[in-house]
Amino acid sequence: MIKIIDARFVTTAVELKGLPTDHAAEVAFVGRSNVGKSSMINALTNRRKLVRVSNTPGRTRTLNFFDVDLDRDGVRHTVRLADLPGYGFAKASKADKAQWQEMITTYLKNRHRLEVVVSIIDAEVGPTPEDLQTLDYLQEHNRRILVVATKVDRLTKAQRKPRLQKLAEQLELPREAVIPFSSTEKLGVEEVWGTLLDTFGKATRV
Repeated sequence: MIKIIDARFVTTAVELKGLPTDHAAEVAFVGRSNVGKSSMINALTNRRKLVRVSNTPGRTRTLNFFDVDLDRDGVRHTVRLADLPGYGFAKASKADKAQWQEMITTYLKNRHRLEVVVSIIDAEVGPTPEDLQTLDYLQEHNRRILVVATKVDRLTKAQRKPRLQKLAEQLELPREAVIPFSSTEKLGVEEVWGTLLDTFGKATRV
């Protein structure tokens, strides 16, 4: 069983030299704007307002870092979460978008302690071309990827299983490789943390 002990904001980075330099094991969250990324992080940390949830897609324009202390079966872990800007909807100049894109891709390619990248897909919408492009980029750079399908609460119980099966097929993944998630129903919280901690091994134990 997973128990959240503490969750706290660490820092915001607007350029690569502003990234935190200590060596906590890191998980990055990527997805298109309005995919439910902020709500997902709040659900995972059991905090309602750790990450600001905006009604305006593309509001997050920086790399935001949070540390989470948690206990699983009597073993304590510390994990750093990196909230990356969403892609697809941000209203900004081409120069700003190019700058964000360079910062994000450089981070994903070179970040030493980045253990897993959580790729968030909207279960109702399915994978977009940008989702597929991001997954291809991560695979090219040999990043461990965890695919999470958010907003499953918008699907009826009867729709969920076939929709998740179709999504997995679109991504050419086995069905069990896609974790269904709902921040509203708190569905998938234990599964995401369990998968992440199993992937880390002993890297996060304190």
